[in-house]
Amino acid sequence: MRTLGFWGFVSTPETRSLAAEGHNSMLTKKEKDKIIEKYKTHESDTGSPEVQIAILSSEIKRLTDHLKDHKKDFSSRRGLLRKVGLRRRLLRYLEKDNPKSYEAIAKQLKLKK
Repeated sequence: MRTLGFWGFVSTPETRSLAAEGHNSMLTKKEKDKIIEKYKTHESDTGSPEVQIAILSSEIKRLTDHLKDHKKDFSSRRGLLRKVGLRRRLLRYLEKDNPKSYEAIAKQLKLKK
């Protein structure tokens, strides 16, 4: 059954189920927890620069893929630029504060230096 959404977009059961499964540009709690587990520096770590950089990189990748399909989504583009700027500042801080950790995270995430 096809229904017309709020803005006139066709909404089908398939598209609604994709949205419910998390096929959008935001990370789910499960994905975020997996990233935190992989990049944490100590047992109760959730907010170290390394973890924040990894989460931002994943969100940036998602938004980039989203913008390839939705070229005129300027709100998401603005959000992407904000996340890129925040990641750049965190990387700059980490490079000054802990160069070894900076090298490791840049290598793991395959970031340009």
